[in-house]
Formats: sequence, C-alpha cells, structure tokens
Amino acid sequence: MASREERYEAAEALKNEGKLAEAVAALEALVVDDPDFALAHSALAAWCTRLERHDEAVRHARRVCELEPNDPFSYTALSVACVRGNRIAEAEDALARSRALQG
Repeated sequence: MASREERYEAAEALKNEGKLAEAVAALEALVVDDPDFALAHSALAAWCTRLERHDEAVRHARRVCELEPNDPFSYTALSVACVRGNRIAEAEDALARSRALQG
C-alpha cells in the first residue's frame, strides 16, 4: 500500500494536471485513513476554496488548527477560508489568534 506521502503526491499530481475535483477526492480518502495528516487537511482547505466548496474548506482549515495549534499560519489559512465563505467574524477571530501566536 502506498504511504500517506505517496498518496499526497499523487493527489498533488492530479491537481497539477487540472483535475482538482479528483485531487480533492483523493485527499478526502487519505484523511479518512489518516485523520491527523495536517498537510492533507491544509491542501483540502485550499483546494476546496478554489472549488467554492467553502463549508468543506473551513472544516479542513479548522482541523489543521486542531492539529497544529501553535502554528500561526494555520490560523491565517483558516481566516482566508472563512473570508471566502463569508464567515467574517470567524475570519477575524482566526486572524487575531494568528497574530497572538506570532507574539
């Protein structure tokens, strides 16, 4: 069986071929098998945003913040996903958390 990194790379290759929906499906299957793989959730947040699947993007961005609670970028990415999904209050909260972590 392929490693999680190999599966991630295969999904990224699909994205690079312009097959974004297929890439998202591949990563969704990956996070079912490995729910703590922050990089996959991060990519899903970004890719779902590009597909205008904002609820899913926010859900994956939140999961990254759960997995990487001390990473300011995780909260910045959550803020972006929330803005795109028109969740302004949550976006502002996430950005404030990002700034607080930066010290």
